[in-house]
Amino acid sequence: MPLPSAPSIELAAGGAGTAGDQSAAAALPVLAQSSSGPLELAVVVPTFNERANLAGLIGRLDRALAGVAWELVVVDDDSPDGTAELLHELARRDPRVRCLRRVGRRGLSGACIEGMLSSGAPLFAVVDADGQHDEALLAAMLQALRADPALDVAIGTRYAEGGGVGDWQQQRQRLSHWATRAAQSLTGVAVSDPMSGFFMLRRAALHGALRGLSTAGFKLLLDLLTASPRPLRVIELPYQFRPRQAGESKLDLRVSWDFLMLLVDKLLGRWLPARLISFAAVGSLGVLVHLAVLRTGMLLGGLPFVTAQALAVAVAMASNFELNNLLTYRDQRLRGWRRLSGLLKFMLACSVGAAANVGVAGWLEHGGGGWLVSGLAGVLVGTVWNYGATAHIVWSRPR
Repeated sequence: MPLPSAPSIELAAGGAGTAGDQSAAAALPVLAQSSSGPLELAVVVPTFNERANLAGLIGRLDRALAGVAWELVVVDDDSPDGTAELLHELARRDPRVRCLRRVGRRGLSGACIEGMLSSGAPLFAVVDADGQHDEALLAAMLQALRADPALDVAIGTRYAEGGGVGDWQQQRQRLSHWATRAAQSLTGVAVSDPMSGFFMLRRAALHGALRGLSTAGFKLLLDLLTASPRPLRVIELPYQFRPRQAGESKLDLRVSWDFLMLLVDKLLGRWLPARLISFAAVGSLGVLVHLAVLRTGMLLGGLPFVTAQALAVAVAMASNFELNNLLTYRDQRLRGWRRLSGLLKFMLACSVGAAANVGVAGWLEHGGGGWLVSGLAGVLVGTVWNYGATAHIVWSRPR
């Protein structure tokens, strides 16, 4: 089954593997082939360090989809724990198992999109590898889409009657409730669980929304529902969210930032790129860092203003670089020596932006533009320059 040609994608359809991989794969049960008919369903699973969950996942899928012609497409973001290597061995034992290994980029939504586009199946299901989604519900999703050709998406919901969030702590429940309400209010999506990562959809629904999707986010369902040129018909099926089987949760500050940027993109994306908005937001935090360092240097360090100002500029630039590397360009994050060289390039580019800021503001103020308008114009010019320059010379993808 052909895949889009790209140097950073590796298709696992066999291979020699290591002795450890072979022994791990051999410990799995020999799976029965579900069906010899035409491929009907591709189960797409994004992974990063999920090696320990693969055996249980494949076994549960085999039971849940008995009699169905299905394949498993695992899209692995170059996990250092050997996820892809184990999948090579699993693919040798079961031709339904495939692995797309992405090198040099990350992102849950992008992984799911690439996995779906790599398959010829007419239906796609998105499932997490960690066991928190109830794979038994896949049969009901499939039956619903079979029974009603007008349906586009079947959603596993935690928030309808019969569903639940398991053993979540109250803080996480409140955060999820707030995020769900915010998504519903700001996007107009009228489903109970627009943040669900467990759903099944038709190929036509994906292709209709494809060019409006964000590959850097992590809430693909919400993105699909809002990017579709027509309202998608959905059915919601309740399930109980389960505890993670093994490994560590991926929920962190970066995921929360991705969600906020997705909402911003849906509200303002037709006018401004979401990355530019994220870059500007980080820059606003940098202003606070600058002022804090300046004040601290003068009051506690006894530094003269010019020295404290220079120190504040350097610290603010460094903090802006780190936050942009962590959040704005999460999917292109620089590491090792590339991170150090990226910092130097960032500071150089932003120095030019600072000069442009001051120059434009001074020119406008001298011409009678007023201090507020002139100052804001300088900030705008500097921000746009910094964004464009750093995107090109700091976080540009290798050609």
